[in-house]
Amino acid sequence: MSTVIRTESPAGIAPVENLADLPVVPARHPWRWAAGAAALVLVTQFLHGLATNPGWDWPTFQAYLTTPVILQAVGVTIQLTCYGTVLGFATGAAVAALRLSRSPILQTIAWTYTWAFRSIPLIVQLVFWFNLSYLYKQLGVGVPFGPTFLSFDTNGLLGATGAAVLGLALHQAAYAAEIIRAGVIAVDGGQLEAAAALGIPRLRQARRIILPQAMRAILPNAANEVVSLFKGTSIVYVMAIGELFYQVQVIYGRTGRVVPLLMVATVWYVVLTTLLSIAQYYVERHFARGSLRNPPPTPWQRIRGLLYTTLADRPTPPTARTTR
Repeated sequence: MSTVIRTESPAGIAPVENLADLPVVPARHPWRWAAGAAALVLVTQFLHGLATNPGWDWPTFQAYLTTPVILQAVGVTIQLTCYGTVLGFATGAAVAALRLSRSPILQTIAWTYTWAFRSIPLIVQLVFWFNLSYLYKQLGVGVPFGPTFLSFDTNGLLGATGAAVLGLALHQAAYAAEIIRAGVIAVDGGQLEAAAALGIPRLRQARRIILPQAMRAILPNAANEVVSLFKGTSIVYVMAIGELFYQVQVIYGRTGRVVPLLMVATVWYVVLTTLLSIAQYYVERHFARGSLRNPPPTPWQRIRGLLYTTLADRPTPPTARTTR
């Protein structure tokens, strides 16, 4: 037995006996298509300009992209980024621990450090550390306001690279401390109460309960800071360190080819930032295992699944019959 549904219809329109007989009209979005077409036109014009404008000077770009001088400068940039990241986040973790302590003195010291190093521009900090020997001729270890047991000259203590690493690390630590502190306080307090009720030691609570949950909040912001530090290493050109941007400046100052040399630096920054983004994706996926039972497939897994599906849907050729 079929059910007939009568619907009310305006005057002059025949009533519909069944809802299944209603015509299905797809939604039309003319302005969306117009905006997409305009964007494609602009992108096409930009790509056409890249290919045809002689000002880009692609032969010069190709000649300098992988020269030994540029590759060595890329290595210096990577070293500065790695040193600044490791030392910065290690110091930032200590500062975050001081901010989370119950001692008002330690909290004040940590807050003052964060406030000071976030307020002073990075280039000012780098120049300050580079001229540290002007303020302090010697540094020593001993009794406060008393005798000194060990002293050393500051002129040979910090070179240009050491001052750059120290400035980048201390600057990065101020931001890393706030990122780590925000990740820790984002963990539900009931987790610690349950761990304390079970008698779990505090160090094990931090390592096995707090840190795995806090990392999901820490990683995105930490990755952004690493990318910013990687691009921020270009500021050390004021200290005549042979990183990527400094070497590019030296070359286009000698050859006068400003645009293609800037494109060389741009391409290397984009490539290395992309590699950092890929590493960030897999690290975030690793720490998301506790919240996602079935994490989404990676891009490579999606490509493999698409290839397997395509091959499985392909008809198999008929096999030839053999007669005896």
